[in-house]
Amino acid sequence: MAKREILQYPDLRLRTCAKRVEVFDQALQTLIDDMFETMYDAPGIGLAATQIDVHRQVVVIDVSEEGDAPQVLINPEIVESGQTCDVAEEGCLSIVGYTDEVERPTTVVVSAQDRHGQPYRIEADGLLARCIQHEVDHLEGRLFIDTLSALKRNRLKRRYEKAARARGEPN
Repeated sequence: MAKREILQYPDLRLRTCAKRVEVFDQALQTLIDDMFETMYDAPGIGLAATQIDVHRQVVVIDVSEEGDAPQVLINPEIVESGQTCDVAEEGCLSIVGYTDEVERPTTVVVSAQDRHGQPYRIEADGLLARCIQHEVDHLEGRLFIDTLSALKRNRLKRRYEKAARARGEPN
C-alpha cells in the first residue's frame, strides 16, 4: 500500500468526471488499498478516486468512530433519495481548513459494486448517507462548496489562490 497525494482546491482536475470501472484486476485492488491508506492518514471518513487524480468511479468510506468499518463503492449510483433533508457542517480532504453548512437528503439508497465487482445495494442514513453523497459528487466533478452562495465560493477561491501564490504554486 502507498499513500497518494490528495488534489487540493482549486485544482481543475477535481472537476473531472470519473469513468465507470470495467476491469476488476490487481491494479484496482492496489488503488483501493492505497485510497484507504490515504484516507485514514489524512484523516478522513471518505475519499473518491478523483481526489487522488484517478478518474475512475471508486469511493472508499469509513464513518465508524474506531476506523474499523471500511466500505468500498465502485460505480456507485444514488437510486433513491429521502424527502427529508438536513443541514450539517461538511469539510473535504481537498479543501483543507474550510467547512460550511450543506443541505442534503438524510437517507439514500445506493446501487454499487464491491471491490470484486459483485453488485449490492445499501440503504444509508445519517453520516453515512451524507458521506456517500459527498463522495459521489466528487466522481461527478462537484465539490461541496458548489452548494454555497457565489459570494462565499468567490471568497474561498480567492483565499486559496492567494495561499497558493504565497507558496509559489501556479493557479
